[in-house]
Parts: sequence; C-alpha cells; structure tokens
Amino acid sequence: MKTVTFGEIMLRLTPTGYMRFFQDQNMVGTFGGGEANVAVSLANFGEEVAFVTKLPQNPIAEACLSQLQGFGVKVNHVARGGERMGIYFLEKGASCRPSKVVYDRAHSSISTACESDFDWREIFKGANWFHFTGITPALSDDLAKITYSALQIAKEMGLTVSCDLNYRKKLWSKEKACEVMSKLMPMVDLCICNEEDASDVFGIRSTGSDIESGVLNKEGYIEVAKKLVDKFAFRKVAITLRESFSANDNDWSAMLYDGEKAYFSKKYSLHIVDRVGGGDSFGAGLIYSLQKGKSNQDALEFAVAASALKHTIEGDYNRVSVDEVENLIKSGGSGRVQR
Repeated sequence: MKTVTFGEIMLRLTPTGYMRFFQDQNMVGTFGGGEANVAVSLANFGEEVAFVTKLPQNPIAEACLSQLQGFGVKVNHVARGGERMGIYFLEKGASCRPSKVVYDRAHSSISTACESDFDWREIFKGANWFHFTGITPALSDDLAKITYSALQIAKEMGLTVSCDLNYRKKLWSKEKACEVMSKLMPMVDLCICNEEDASDVFGIRSTGSDIESGVLNKEGYIEVAKKLVDKFAFRKVAITLRESFSANDNDWSAMLYDGEKAYFSKKYSLHIVDRVGGGDSFGAGLIYSLQKGKSNQDALEFAVAASALKHTIEGDYNRVSVDEVENLIKSGGSGRVQR
C-alpha cells in the first residue's frame, strides 16, 4: 500500500533549549511541515510513502530531500523551481509561557506552484491513500486549485483521502478558510481536526467545553463530529482532545466517529519535550492502522499512542517504530528503562 502526501516543507530554526529568540547566538536547524511529518511517520512504520511539494534548486533544499530519502520517503515527484524554501522560527514555551511561531514563508517555492508542476495521474499510480492539510490550500489561490484538482483525480482513481483541517490564522481568514475548505471537503473520507479547527473553519462548536480551562465534554465532541458528517458526508471524523495545564503539561486523547458510533481513546498525561508535529503523528498513526485493517478502537489507540510518543521527541518528525508504539499501548507509559 502506498500513501501520497502533499504540502509545504520548511526549514525550522529553534533556539537551544527553552531560550527566547536570540537570547544566545545558537539556533538549531531542522526541517518539518504537516504533510512531510506524516510521510516520515509512515516511512518509520515501514510503509511506502511519497511526499509531493515544490522546492528550489539550492543546497538547503537538497539537504532537505536527502533527509527525507534517508527516512525512506520517496521524493521523485517533487517539483523544482522558485526562489526559496519557507522558514519558520519556533520558540518553545515553558510553564505559563506559551510557545511562539514566526513564519517567513512568503513567496516560497510551493506558494508559486502551478497546475503544470504536478502530474497527479502519474503521482497516484499504485497509491491507495492521499493526505493533505488545510495549510496547503491556504498558501495561495493557485494551490487551492491544485489541491482541488488532486482531489478530483484521487477520487477518480479510487484513493482514500484524508485531511487534517489545521487552521492557521496567520495564513488566511476564517471566512476564506470556510469558503475554500467547504469546496474540498466533499471529496474527503477521513477528516482530522481539533476543537478549535472545527470552530474556526466551519463555525461548528462543542457545547460545554472551554479550550482555555482544559475542560472536555465528550458529548459535545460527538455532536461536532455528527455535524461534520452531516455537512460533508465524511466516512470518519477524528478529533484530538488536548487538555492543556501548562506549556509543558498536557493530557492527550482522541475520539473517532464513524457515522454511527463514537470511540474514545485512553488518555496520556504528557510532560512535553516538543509538541510540534503532535497532530501530524496522530494522523499518520490513524492512516497506518486503518490501512492495516485495525478496528476503529484499535486504530484510535495506535494513533494516540504514536502521537503521545511524538511529544517526547525534539523536532517535527516522529522518530518511532510500530513496535515502540505497540509497547507503549501495552505498558501504559510508565517510562521504565528497557533492558
């Protein structure tokens, strides 16, 4: 089975430890981006996966592609051209100080992409799953059109399609997001979101939940999922449930709704090393386990365990194996040394 993911990958620059921007002169450089993060996770699970994007012809882009290939991600359909990779700066939060992200991605290569850059029928040959996020169509009007074309061809060719809504207010308005995503969603089989995404993009809210206080209302999330299914006829809706007590300490769980029944996962209490990519690792875990034919409950438990582990790993990528995820599910997360 082969999965194709499509989106932007960026250079990530982060101060060392919990330093503030330029508190010292050191910045750690890595790569990451929603769909690339999913691709790396799937490759680490032993799956065949291709990542599609557009990158410039320069040594930074070459280093990025080499790293992806090192994980086993196929990059032979990456378009080349444009002037630059996007960059994002991440300042990791601690205790009551939240993390901060600053984007420097205007006029990046992917944002200048055109339809002729991608031969989707060739890209989707041998594939059975296509994944994208709401970040990709937010980057330009042309990318919104390219994503729409990709979805049309994916459905014609019988692929299952998943989308993580991933609303980013620094990229577009709620009104524009609703307009564009509403056109794409009828071609999506699995919708992945959190409570904020569903509210920001489609105005669909759960009753009785307060994001800031960390109070979760399970019935409210079932209501949100039902409304999403009624609106777009999704086959499944997955909602990640983050209870945030500080920048470092969160409870993490999720719900999967299949149109008839809602499934809730075990809850993990996390002391966070790096939360960026947590949702992407959840999406990858869900894609992997559903492709393997796991039951809805088992697929959800695998996805949540995979993403719980990601919160303990520096960088965007979830550098864990299937065995490590399954061991966490069995052990319950005691963190005891394995000898």
